[in-house]
Amino acid sequence: MKIGAHVSTREPFSEAVNRAADIGCECMQIFCNAPQRWNPTVIRKEELDNFKELNSGIKILPIVVHGIYLINLASDNPFYYEASVQSLIDDMKKSEKLGGIGVNFHVGSTKGKSFSEVLTKITSAIKNILAATPESQALILENSAGAGNIIGDKFEELAQIIKAVGSDRLKVTLDTAHAYASGYNLVTTGGLEDTLGIFDKTIGLGRLVCLHLNDSAVPLGSLRDRHADIGDGYIGKDAFKNIINHKLLKELPGIIETPGNKGKTDIDSIKILKELRK
Repeated sequence: MKIGAHVSTREPFSEAVNRAADIGCECMQIFCNAPQRWNPTVIRKEELDNFKELNSGIKILPIVVHGIYLINLASDNPFYYEASVQSLIDDMKKSEKLGGIGVNFHVGSTKGKSFSEVLTKITSAIKNILAATPESQALILENSAGAGNIIGDKFEELAQIIKAVGSDRLKVTLDTAHAYASGYNLVTTGGLEDTLGIFDKTIGLGRLVCLHLNDSAVPLGSLRDRHADIGDGYIGKDAFKNIINHKLLKELPGIIETPGNKGKTDIDSIKILKELRK
């Protein structure tokens, strides 16, 4: 498994490649837009070209773009709904220019409605996004931790979206902390096998293109999104050793989004995972 991290794209944007290399990334995830703002970030063509040229030599691949945090494809608010669609379209186009595989994002919240009530709205949004973006780019659904009315804490919800959209370009990222908080026990060997079995039966492992390797600061089934540094949470090093070396997962990229508590850095978590890798 290639190991990488979510890397800062603070100006100059193209320096993200060197930042990734400096901390030992073999793959990486980035923001192309400010995560808490609707207005798209203007990235100069020169910076996009510099990014791609730098990475042609360093080869930190694959590159995954992460969508902004404001997205909600189930929103009843016309502005938020359309802004969500346009933001993902913008990210997909930028990802293509950078040589990325696509855009990872959180679907949103039902805001108290049932999932069945918002499925058509989500499906329509995704179809519009795919129609407006390069064929080379995947739109990547991420499983959630299940807090409140957040969509995607159960694999079945993601599977229903995928079935309703009916496109091979719709893929999935599996976040270990989110899955654990949602009740999928990745800690034991049997629990990991059961989780992958459920994923394959509902979504299909062929849709899985990325792992977010995050330890969990909260117990199994707590339904809270709280990441921990690798080995400092409820999942633990032994479980990550099983995950990154699993025959069905070891060819995927593994991206950390760890908090860096108690003086730890991304370098520390990446080093631990590399040491666990066979």
